[in-house]
Amino acid sequence: MTFVYQRRYRGRARAVVLDWAGTTMDFGCVAPAVVFVKVFERAGVPITMDEARAPMGAHKRVHIRKITELDSVRSRWVAAHGRPPDDTDVTRMFAEFVPLQLECLSRYSALIPGTLDTVAALRARGIKIGSTTGYLREMMEVNLRDAKRQGYEPDATVCASDVPAGRPEPYMCLQNVIHLQVSPVEACIKIDDTVPGIEEGLNAGMWTIGLAISGNEVGLSLGEWTALSAAEQQSRRERASDRMRRAGAHHVVDTIADVLPCVDDIEARLGRGDRP
Repeated sequence: MTFVYQRRYRGRARAVVLDWAGTTMDFGCVAPAVVFVKVFERAGVPITMDEARAPMGAHKRVHIRKITELDSVRSRWVAAHGRPPDDTDVTRMFAEFVPLQLECLSRYSALIPGTLDTVAALRARGIKIGSTTGYLREMMEVNLRDAKRQGYEPDATVCASDVPAGRPEPYMCLQNVIHLQVSPVEACIKIDDTVPGIEEGLNAGMWTIGLAISGNEVGLSLGEWTALSAAEQQSRRERASDRMRRAGAHHVVDTIADVLPCVDDIEARLGRGDRP
């Protein structure tokens, strides 16, 4: 007779890896979107806010390339320039993007309500706080400084420019595991407001919690969100939540203020020997 034995972790959650824009800071993930619009406008090819947001979560150079690959943008580019966009165009626009993004980051650096309380509650349970971002390291230094002024300082921060490839690849999450010195990976939870961010966590072997209304999926500032009718809020919430669930998120809630019950559930599942 042949038997196969499996080892299962039955402990508690050991780390949470948080995204930045749209998750802990910049309600609506506005800062990068407005700059993408401006960069393409400078290139003579106006894009919509939805087009600017479509690849959100990726490394910013990859993000620009993915915008140029959208059929609608590509056709407008050909109409404006007589040829499709190429890698030289992407490189030029990325070079323009960086200083524009650096210049405006602090205007969108307010912490999302619930961030400080949730982080404090997680730390009180012995859970370490990691973070990942599609921003470059020089951009992240601005956000780290602004966040610290408001009382938020994660234990680790990994940028897309720190690893071989950004989201949806798992490398930023796994680098957090190394920096935080936690194991096993299934004791970690990725919290993000984008589909690539959820995929990043899943690819790393982590549990995932999607945030439906505070980030890119709804794409509205806090003021714009609160100005909506209850019916319109619910409609947008349902669309965003559906996208997160279809991406594989284990839980989907509105904002970081709502994640603690999800952590309770994940810890209960870990206690039963479940895996992500």
